[in-house]
Amino acid sequence: MVQIKRVAALYRVSTKGQLDGNDIPMQRRSCRAMIEKQQGWKLVKEYTERGVSGFKVSALNRDVIQRTKEDAENGLFDVLLVFMFDRLGRKDDETPFLVEWFVNKGIEMWSVIEGQQKIEVHTDRMINFLRFWQSSGESRKTSDRVNEKHKQMVEEGIFRGGGIPYGYRGVDSGNFNKKGKVLLKLVKHEEESLVVQRMFRLVLEEGYGQLRIAKLLNEENIPTRKAKQWGGGYCECHT
Repeated sequence: MVQIKRVAALYRVSTKGQLDGNDIPMQRRSCRAMIEKQQGWKLVKEYTERGVSGFKVSALNRDVIQRTKEDAENGLFDVLLVFMFDRLGRKDDETPFLVEWFVNKGIEMWSVIEGQQKIEVHTDRMINFLRFWQSSGESRKTSDRVNEKHKQMVEEGIFRGGGIPYGYRGVDSGNFNKKGKVLLKLVKHEEESLVVQRMFRLVLEEGYGQLRIAKLLNEENIPTRKAKQWGGGYCECHT
């Protein structure tokens, strides 16, 4: 007679791009397909963690991880399955101990991609640590690449998103993002930039404050970008 093993699956995405995309359904389909192939496995629980960085956020501050640990202690499942072990986290000084914690509680730790992680001999523990050490390094390198890319975009005047500040307008930069959308480049808005320059002169030369400047602009019927009238937040524009 085949022994039934109760399986819990955990899915995690860390970025908004993954959240808006197809990452969670992909992890779910892969885990469920593996469960169907394993004799005696039965899916009994699924945990989903959305928009949480496994590199920046400690497991102690992740509600889904703490709930999974509590359920393991209460004997609600026998196997914890993830798409890859880095879905549990990417912290090389913490996540290997989390894996080992579950194993010590009698939980089988499985990954669709990497198979089972046992902690029976010294080499098992070493492989467990090396996996997350490598994952942590990849996260740092990815972060460095993203930061450098953003720095270059700023230096080139490419707009990274949000509302275009007063005093500027967006033009086609000739570059595209990953979704094929045109990236804008900020250039000076000739009429608005004159208003911004005047604001700064009023502050530097005549000692005007925010509300006094807003009152003056409203009296002169100088249009804003969106609001009906100027207010104290005019200083959000840039020269």
